[in-house]
Amino acid sequence: MSECIFCKIVAGEIPSKKIYEDSEFFAFLDIFPAGRGHTLVIPKAHHEDIHSLPEELYGSLAKVAKRVADLLQDKLHSEGTTIFQMNRESGWQTVFHIHMHVIPRWSGDALHKPWDIKPADEAELASLHQLLSE
Repeated sequence: MSECIFCKIVAGEIPSKKIYEDSEFFAFLDIFPAGRGHTLVIPKAHHEDIHSLPEELYGSLAKVAKRVADLLQDKLHSEGTTIFQMNRESGWQTVFHIHMHVIPRWSGDALHKPWDIKPADEAELASLHQLLSE
């Protein structure tokens, strides 16, 4: 994908602050970080989102995200970790090359939950359960 910024990073056409690489994956510091150590983990091969990625490759992506999370926790001594993986524009994806955000966390940091937690409507849950269980 000649226009994909992440493909250009993998190809070395755009500089990055790489913190992990193997034959299939690449991880680098986010230039618009949500917090200290915010890292993006991507497959080197271009896949737009979770729906175009083979299932086994998504599992491998998650394994690498865990390795990166452990590395960040070990080196930065973070108190927690948040991992985001967003898909398509309505799902908050802005770069259309699948990636996982691995964000070290500390008490009182500026990152907050993207939704307000409230109880679900029981009738809606029952309706969804029926639809999804068929």
